[in-house]
Amino acid sequence: MRLTAYTDYTLRTLMYLAVNADRHATIAEIARTYRISETHLMKIVHQLGVAGDIETLRGRNGGIRLGRPAESINVGRVVRRTEPDMELVACFDGAENCAIGDACVLQTVLHESLAAFLAVLDRYTLADLIAPRRRLAALLGIAPPSSIGAPTRRRRE
Repeated sequence: MRLTAYTDYTLRTLMYLAVNADRHATIAEIARTYRISETHLMKIVHQLGVAGDIETLRGRNGGIRLGRPAESINVGRVVRRTEPDMELVACFDGAENCAIGDACVLQTVLHESLAAFLAVLDRYTLADLIAPRRRLAALLGIAPPSSIGAPTRRRRE
């Protein structure tokens, strides 16, 4: 299983905003930080806004910020929403005629593995991804606010 760059950048954008929760960020600064295209990031920000994960604010003091608490943004849901095709093999969509389709155990095994992959992602929230806030802030070039050392929620077992 390989996630698309779109999903990767979506998760990284959410992480940046969660670590940088005390102020509004801009598309330009996020793109610069991660060395990605602003044009590509604009599409991601638009979709995150439509989903309600972020808020966009226009004007002089505008920018983007999380639209809901990091604890309520589930990683599995974000991945399902951003991945265009979760079919591990062509026969998952039912359109391909397979010579062994009637007796194929591989398809069952792959469905089970995909379900397990998504189940792991479903156990995590954005808050879990930013647990090392101080280190992430330093690596992202974000000045740590005084509340950055506050404890975050641990992952659910």
